[in-house]
Amino acid sequence: MSPDPAQNLEHSHAADDIADRLNQGPQASYLRDWVLGGIDGAVTTLAVVAGVAGADLSAKIVLILGAANLLADGFSMAAANYSGVKAERDDYERLRQMELRHIALAPEGEREEVRQIFASKGFEGADLERAVEVITSSRERWVRLMLEEEHGAPRVVRSGLAAGAVTFAAFLVCGMAPLIPYIAGLGEHAFASACVMTCVIFFGIGSLKSKWSTASWWRSGLETLAIGAIAASVAYIAGAILKGVTGA
Repeated sequence: MSPDPAQNLEHSHAADDIADRLNQGPQASYLRDWVLGGIDGAVTTLAVVAGVAGADLSAKIVLILGAANLLADGFSMAAANYSGVKAERDDYERLRQMELRHIALAPEGEREEVRQIFASKGFEGADLERAVEVITSSRERWVRLMLEEEHGAPRVVRSGLAAGAVTFAAFLVCGMAPLIPYIAGLGEHAFASACVMTCVIFFGIGSLKSKWSTASWWRSGLETLAIGAIAASVAYIAGAILKGVTGA
């Protein structure tokens, strides 16, 4: 007997399971905040390490500059992400209040908007009027429809604090990789070890990033690895050039 193709689907389609899933509703995802924070942390810290190594400076300087990058750049990126997500939330609330005001002051015009939205989906005649009646019988349902269909607002509004915290945590965790060999005191092997460890981080982040696209995990991993390698190479070359110019 051939296997049931439905067994390979991402979730169950049993009636009770569907009801539970829909009642729970969609959940906010902070995966992209982790990916962005992790990539930036690994890239910028390795860039600092590579630049210092290119200038042939001491391991102590690597640790000082690397730690400064982790804290300052990590906080900066987390704050920027928090501000960006908060701006999205503020805009969502602005649109929500606007729609509530329009429903209160111009209900027939808003009903016509609902009517045209459903007409564009193929509803017509009695079915169309019934859909408009059902939607507009609940103000909250009415507002949610207008936010999603008219303004393209997301159904799930993310937390700015959570987005910033996840970004900062990812920046610290992934950004520590290039510094571990120097903390461990590996001496002349520290830079090579830092590059290897960071390459593993890059590839791992890229593989995780593939969940956002149809690209295979290994292709996404190699793409992120290439981006990180280019950033580190530029920093290393810049450090070497500055060393030659300054005669350090």
